[in-house]
Amino acid sequence: MPRIVTYNVHRCVGNDRRLDVARVAAVLAELQPDIVALQELDVGRRRTNHVDQAHEIARRLSMTHHFHAAMQVEEERYGDAILTIYPERLVKAGPLPGLPRVRGLEPRGALWVEVEIDGRPVQIVNTHLGLVPREQQLQAAHLAGSAWLDHPDCRAPAILLGDFNATASSVVYRTLVKRLQPARQLAPRKSPTSTFPSQLPVLRIDHLFVSAGVEVHDVTAPFTPLTRVASDHLPLVMDFALA
Repeated sequence: MPRIVTYNVHRCVGNDRRLDVARVAAVLAELQPDIVALQELDVGRRRTNHVDQAHEIARRLSMTHHFHAAMQVEEERYGDAILTIYPERLVKAGPLPGLPRVRGLEPRGALWVEVEIDGRPVQIVNTHLGLVPREQQLQAAHLAGSAWLDHPDCRAPAILLGDFNATASSVVYRTLVKRLQPARQLAPRKSPTSTFPSQLPVLRIDHLFVSAGVEVHDVTAPFTPLTRVASDHLPLVMDFALA
């Protein structure tokens, strides 16, 4: 049964303030995923010793990967990635709309990769939305529109996942569930899925949304000594099958 994980890795700096790419990879290795969506990765940045974190985690997991830089300053990049063991192809990577008049907001983006599971194409879209509600709403509406989820190539089965910085009571969530179903509600058993902050998770701001054709078997947020320290978010894990 395929397993997919979304995980905000906080540039691989844990709650103990230690930079440790290997520890993040170890969290994922324990979960044994087939597809991984990562947010807040540094690539070639001085603050994290110029490591290509996307490449290094993928190497340790023996996966291929695609990285999208939501922000780039000269050679330093920061953004999101999709890793997988399956045959894959990059469909699209690009920015999400922001609020130009509000200074200091971090650029945001999305990454779309098609993976092939048992000969069937599955669309995977990874994103990390902003912190300001109006900004989030613009970004969610853009994702739900013709450029992404409503694009003719984004046919079912499809999975949207990532760090949305928004709870299930938000406009963002309501916008996205008009296009896709929340995986947590489809899971046969209701496991804890709060992911933030990892040491005492009380907020569900990391989400998985699925189209028709994706059968959700389980959704969990593993709460272990390792996941509690490796990042400020817990990973969110979904086991699924293709209908």
